[in-house]
Amino acid sequence: MSVTFSGIPIAALDFYDDLEQDNTKTFWEAHKHVYQESVLEPMKALTGALAEEFGSAKIFRPYRDVRFAKDKTPYKTAQGAFVGVAPETGFYVQISAAGVRTGAGSYHLEPTRLAHFRADVANELRGPELERILAELGAYEIGGETLKTTPKGYDKEHPRLELLRHKSLTAGRNLGFEAVIHTPELLDVVRADWQSLTPLVEWLSR
Repeated sequence: MSVTFSGIPIAALDFYDDLEQDNTKTFWEAHKHVYQESVLEPMKALTGALAEEFGSAKIFRPYRDVRFAKDKTPYKTAQGAFVGVAPETGFYVQISAAGVRTGAGSYHLEPTRLAHFRADVANELRGPELERILAELGAYEIGGETLKTTPKGYDKEHPRLELLRHKSLTAGRNLGFEAVIHTPELLDVVRADWQSLTPLVEWLSR
């Protein structure tokens, strides 16, 4: 049975604020009901309401993989959800102690896709198209992992060198603690952000 989205409770932000201070199994077990009721269920309702337009979301598990990490804290300090459109490419929403964040893009480009990405950036039709898309996303922070040097095989004087340096490319914005995040209207805000970011996702998906 679907649940109507009514906003992100203040308790969700408080939960992550406390988890950052006490990231232990003891804390988690004592407050797991808060996670279920104030984080997980609202995230399911939010992404469920967007599924018809954008696709089904993967809601990430709250447990960290600490096998090879120096940081052994067991729980993630944010709840993310991702709608995949192409490999590692799609739409994102996150709840944390810092509030709500929306975003989209390619969060990882494996070597073959990275080569195609750079070839398209260098292309005299596709490259300027991406520049126009990014220029229209003035309200969003453009991010992604980048090289400090010029990619092999490309001219260091290339007019789109900064884009060629990208190993991933994302755009997003923090809604933070805006009052709207605690209301049903957050659904419309996330929908509008994802709609605005759709041209970037479509370009990257091609």
